[in-house]
Amino acid sequence: MYTQAMSTRDIMLNKTGEILIPKAKWCDSYFTRMRGFTFTKPVQEKQGLVLVNARDSRVDSSITMFFVNYDLGVIWVNSKGRVVDTLVAKSWRPSYASKDPARYVIEGHPSILDKVEIGDLITFVQ
Repeated sequence: MYTQAMSTRDIMLNKTGEILIPKAKWCDSYFTRMRGFTFTKPVQEKQGLVLVNARDSRVDSSITMFFVNYDLGVIWVNSKGRVVDTLVAKSWRPSYASKDPARYVIEGHPSILDKVEIGDLITFVQ
């Protein structure tokens, strides 16, 4: 059986140039977005993923925490790279959605939220 390796991107905070998450998993297929962090060990600092949607949307960028046994720091980013919302997503909650439409959902260790504010610019570096 052939399985394609998942691509990765570094997540850079533009105002400082800091790489928030090196080699974040780039989840741009239906399966990888649905899988996310379900049934996995707790995420470590500097570990994360990016759920990639086709367009800016509150509905498409909503997430569920069912089958995730730990809290996550979540950052919603629009297609222009601007952070539009952040929060700590609690384990086993039915759903979370951003205040404003977003195309990208960054999920990582909750400590990532200490470095990011709404309005910041994010770049995904290949």
